[in-house]
Amino acid sequence: MPRAISRMRSGAILVNVGRGGVVDEEALAQALGDGRLAGAVLDVFSTEPLPQESPLWRLPNVLISPHTAALSVRENERIVPCSPRICGVICAGDISSAAFAPRCSTDDTQ
Repeated sequence: MPRAISRMRSGAILVNVGRGGVVDEEALAQALGDGRLAGAVLDVFSTEPLPQESPLWRLPNVLISPHTAALSVRENERIVPCSPRICGVICAGDISSAAFAPRCSTDDTQ
């Protein structure tokens, strides 16, 4: 396991919305699969879209979004209402029930 992931605190949740190549996806999948890391929230990948054969798709403790962290004309209108919901899931420490790319509306934040 690469050094950066092996040095993370046991039970940590990794969030990557920056650049796909920053995270070693193979090492991440191993750390998630063996329980060293509690979960991951991923918006970017080394290869996009994430290949179907990636083990990250099959891990129950991974939340994958369709690269929606990039800037767009309607970014705030679509993403900001989702932020409290996503933060709540992450802070609760259990992302196993999170849906892939959940639909959010302003009603979800109340």
